[in-house]
Amino acid sequence: MVSEIKVEVIHKETIEPSSPTPHHLKKINLSVFDQFQPEIYTPLLLFYPSTSYEGNIDHKSLFAEKSKLLKRSLSEALTHFYPFAGEFVYNASITCNDHGAAFLDAQVNCPISKILEKPDFEVLNQFLPTAIESKQAEAGYILLVQASLFECGGLAIGVSILHKVADASTLSAFIKRWAAIALGSASTTDHVEFGVASSLFPPLDFFSSPQFSIMLSNKNCITKRFVFDASKIAALKSKAATTVPNPTRVEVVSALIWKCIIQASRSKFGVIKPSMWCPVVNMRKRSLQGLAENILGNFVWVFAAMAMESEVKFESLVVKLRKGIEQYKEKYPNGVTGEDIFQAIKGSGNLAERDDLETNTCSSWCRLPLYETEFGWGKPSWVSTRSTVKNTIMLMDLSDGEGVEASVTLKEEDMTIIESNEELLAYASLNPTVI
Repeated sequence: MVSEIKVEVIHKETIEPSSPTPHHLKKINLSVFDQFQPEIYTPLLLFYPSTSYEGNIDHKSLFAEKSKLLKRSLSEALTHFYPFAGEFVYNASITCNDHGAAFLDAQVNCPISKILEKPDFEVLNQFLPTAIESKQAEAGYILLVQASLFECGGLAIGVSILHKVADASTLSAFIKRWAAIALGSASTTDHVEFGVASSLFPPLDFFSSPQFSIMLSNKNCITKRFVFDASKIAALKSKAATTVPNPTRVEVVSALIWKCIIQASRSKFGVIKPSMWCPVVNMRKRSLQGLAENILGNFVWVFAAMAMESEVKFESLVVKLRKGIEQYKEKYPNGVTGEDIFQAIKGSGNLAERDDLETNTCSSWCRLPLYETEFGWGKPSWVSTRSTVKNTIMLMDLSDGEGVEASVTLKEEDMTIIESNEELLAYASLNPTVI
């Protein structure tokens, strides 16, 4: 299938902000939270099927109009999100010099249904404007966009943004503003402000020094989709409610996947290895800082839940996740500081590379309004993100806002065990059709 589907880039240009960035905003220092993020690109894919009224219209002419609208509104959006059009100075700052964002036009040699009937991450890579593992020096831009036209008139919008300057909440805020501008519904009073995080949480010299590096392992890894529909999540919640009041979607899905990963590890090694689950926490909801809700950039941290028992039950893992967030709130009632991060890193070393501990990271994009992204041709039928880093789990809403799609990245040998786990498959579908 991979060899059959071709996405050909037919045009590439640089989109500059519609208005020049004022001189006093020409440099934005990174916050300590930005510094701690890996230098990779966060991917986002939005798929839009052709609509019935487009049936008799020449698809290429219509695509040209859509592309023009996307570029014009992107230019305006970059005036507000001006650091995205700048250049990254390694782990120190962003030079907001209106360098611009990349925009690629591409055409696909198949209908959109061929992609959506059984999504393949190798194929999906072709819809992204740069590889996830790219460095900014290679990609040339902080933000890159690719609009791909299908034979049927459907459209895919692929966005790649440097993780150093944006977490999922910031990316979602940008996409929301971009789409509102395209629709002509953006409020002129809406204000976005960068640099707040770096003033509240200033960068640390240690993180921009040569001795600091974040090692990410993606060798021999594979990503698979596991989809939990609303009825299965309700069943998991019912099961977990015997031990935790009002369990959430994220808690029950996380606990089940964690249990299966632990079982895979233990069946492979034949030994009990402690397993850590590290959910990413949106600090905007956990900080008492008055401006926290509007902070742009990266404002996330993690807490850790640990499993060491020989027999691991789903319900007990839900309890561990709930206790983990409660202990986090007790330890950091006002949110974490740069010094907290520094001490945590000093004390833990590189957890991902420790042989005596299995570390899993889970990032939930649930409740971000990405399925509401409308540029003028309806809402997306599918929204997708992923990681390529070992033992990383990305959670995303289904289009109904109730189900959950989990993109799970593991070593191939672990995935072989996981994808045949009967308990997991009783609640989740492996790579079902999106159509």
